[in-house]
Amino acid sequence: MENNVLWYLEKQVERTINNLRKKNMEGYFIKDEDELKELLQELITENSVVGVGDSMTLFQTGVISFLRNGNYTFLDKYKEDITSEEKKKIYIENFSADTFLCSTNALTEEGELYNIDGNGSRVAPMLYGPKQVIIVTGINKIVKDIEAAEKRVRNYAAPIDAKRLGKNTPCTTLGYCVDCKSPERICNDFTIIRGQFIKGRIKVIILGKSLGY
Repeated sequence: MENNVLWYLEKQVERTINNLRKKNMEGYFIKDEDELKELLQELITENSVVGVGDSMTLFQTGVISFLRNGNYTFLDKYKEDITSEEKKKIYIENFSADTFLCSTNALTEEGELYNIDGNGSRVAPMLYGPKQVIIVTGINKIVKDIEAAEKRVRNYAAPIDAKRLGKNTPCTTLGYCVDCKSPERICNDFTIIRGQFIKGRIKVIILGKSLGY
């Protein structure tokens, strides 16, 4: 990466992490998947219960494999041949997990987490339940403010995710959001996390690369 661009991004991350800390959330900036694995080993206690939310980032960074091969009780919603009832059971169990991992649709420089979800199974445990929430995100998801976050998610992340899921919605044809009324729409639950009562419950790990949608 060109040095001046790197300088700009590092300053952006610095502002973001400082603002996360002001809101009782922790922030980390790491360069690659090796550092991510080392940090996760520090943050997640062995033999603890760990759940995850839908996330391409967790697959791209090897986090899912890390949890499957680690010494954890992993609530694996992605395991082969899982039934819909088993998955629903995992969604409930996530609320009492020691650690819940996911990504975020957008992260503002003000230290706010903006997310849109289809059935709430990802955002609900972020809001309440698990003792620790670890969010793994690429630097590409940092935006200036909530307005920019909503624009990013509606017109970029959501249409791509709807396409990935094979949804028959206007955005999978048009490539942008029209706030449809389709029964297959995935934009049902809108959440903004602006802080935490419990200091350090939410930890945001930012990798210096583009990840996810």
